[in-house]
Amino acid sequence: MPNRTVGFIGLGIMGLPMAKNLLDAGYRVVGHNRSEEPTEELVAHGGEDGHSPAGVAERSDVVLVCLPDSPDVENVVLGTGAKADPVIDGVTEGMTIIDHSTISPTVAESVADRLADEGVSTLDAPISGGESGAIEGTLSIMVGGPEDVFDEQIDVLDVMGETITHCGPSGAGQTTKACNQIVVSAQMVAVSEALVFADNAGADLEAVVDAISGGAAGCWALDNRAPSMIHGDFDPGFFAEYQYKDLRIATDAGEAFGSPMPQTALVHELYKTMVQNGMGRDDNSGVMQVYERLSGSEARVDK
Repeated sequence: MPNRTVGFIGLGIMGLPMAKNLLDAGYRVVGHNRSEEPTEELVAHGGEDGHSPAGVAERSDVVLVCLPDSPDVENVVLGTGAKADPVIDGVTEGMTIIDHSTISPTVAESVADRLADEGVSTLDAPISGGESGAIEGTLSIMVGGPEDVFDEQIDVLDVMGETITHCGPSGAGQTTKACNQIVVSAQMVAVSEALVFADNAGADLEAVVDAISGGAAGCWALDNRAPSMIHGDFDPGFFAEYQYKDLRIATDAGEAFGSPMPQTALVHELYKTMVQNGMGRDDNSGVMQVYERLSGSEARVDK
C-alpha cells in the first residue's frame, strides 16, 4: 500500500481520471478544482476535498497539477494573478510539485526556480494520449527536472502512464510536449485533408481508412480518430482550443529559439479558425470541419 498522500489540482477531462487511477492504486488523494462537481466526483470515488490549492499542498507529500495554460499555472501555483491560497502558501521544504499542464518551457523553468527558493522540487511532466489514455492509465508522460526527483516519483507516474521518459532538466518536458503537439496536429490536418479529398473524389471513406492505415501512412490519428471523423463524431477527447493553445506555445518557442516552423504555423491557423468559428470545444480531430467548409461538402459515411 503506497504510504504517500498525493494532491491533485485541476480535475478536468484529463485530471479527474488520472486522480481516480491513483486512488485505485491505493494512494490517498486530496483534490481541488475550480468548479465543485469534479471534486465531488473525486470524493465519491474515495478522495478528499482539499478546498484550495494551498489546502491540497498542506495535506500532501507530492502535488500534481493539471491546468489549461501558463497563466493558470503561475496563478494557482505561485499566486501571481492574485489567486487566493495558491499552492506555494501550503508547501513545506522537501516536497515535490509535478506539473502535468502543457505550458511554455520558459514558464516551467521560472516556476521551478521560484519553488526551489522554498525548498520544493519540481518536475514539468506534460501528458499525451487524450481522455482515453487518462482513463486507461496509458498516457505518455514527458518529464523535465532533476533525475533524482524523477526517480523518487516514478511510482506515482507509473500509475498514470505507460511511456514515461525523463527528457532532461526543467523545461525539457515542455519542449518535448511541444514536439509531440507539432506532430499530432500535423497528423490530424493531413488525415482531414486526405479524407475530404477522398470524399470529393467519390471514394469509399471506410475503405480508404482501412487501406492507408496498414501502410506507410499509418499513424495514431488514423487508427484512433479517423473512424469517428468520417461519422462526424467530434466529441472531445482533447479540446481543439487546447490544441490551438499548445500550437501557440510551440510557435512562440520556435520564434524564441530561431527554429523554422512553416508547417506548424499553417496548422496553428487552421486551429485558430476552429476556435473563431465556435468549434473550440470539439475534439482536435474536428479540424476536418474546416476543410469541409472550404470544400462546401461534408465527408461522411452513414452510421
